[in-house]
Amino acid sequence: MNSTNTYGTITSLDGGLHLLNHPLASHIMTHLRDKTTKPATFRTLATQLTLLLAIEATRQLTLETKLVETPLEKYMGDILKQNPIVVVPILRAGLSMVQPFVDTFPDVSIGYIGLERDHETAKARSYYCKLPALHDRLVFAVDPMLATGGSACQALTLLKNSGAIRPYFVCIVAAPEGYAALRKEHPDVPVYAAALDRELNAKSYILPGLGDFGDRLYGT
Repeated sequence: MNSTNTYGTITSLDGGLHLLNHPLASHIMTHLRDKTTKPATFRTLATQLTLLLAIEATRQLTLETKLVETPLEKYMGDILKQNPIVVVPILRAGLSMVQPFVDTFPDVSIGYIGLERDHETAKARSYYCKLPALHDRLVFAVDPMLATGGSACQALTLLKNSGAIRPYFVCIVAAPEGYAALRKEHPDVPVYAAALDRELNAKSYILPGLGDFGDRLYGT
């Protein structure tokens, strides 16, 4: 990560990792990290932060002009061209990041990839995959935590094998080790994250992190 470029609310590191650079994102992240934050509030904050990420990750959407009438005169404005989007959460925690995409963009399909981390080996086990058509669509794999990178790399391989040309990966917190693994296996995939944390601990949890995202999300 040698070069840094800041534009708008995003800081781009090495051209592949794009970090939110906004006071509201920092505010939300602090409350997500706080172990006293209750599940209901945690879910709301996760939705708010995902909305910011979704807006930044879709800057490549194309526009077309349309003539409309205001209450006073005609106006030639911009509207979104047909930009079919596919959002693919990595179950289970990734489900928390779907709704902001669905609420914000007009043409969204949803796929699902079930990957479960073995807490002893820290490796992902696939147990479910259901995907819509991916060819000629903008495909976003979403998972709150990019830790070792195993789940992300496995999911992106599944998406590419199913027709995704250049999928994007959107997460809330990334570890340097996970990003490095993803960058090595999928160097063409842009990564959008709210935070790049310090490191993984011996059990492959992100530090400082925010704990087990799924457990905190669902109160388990």
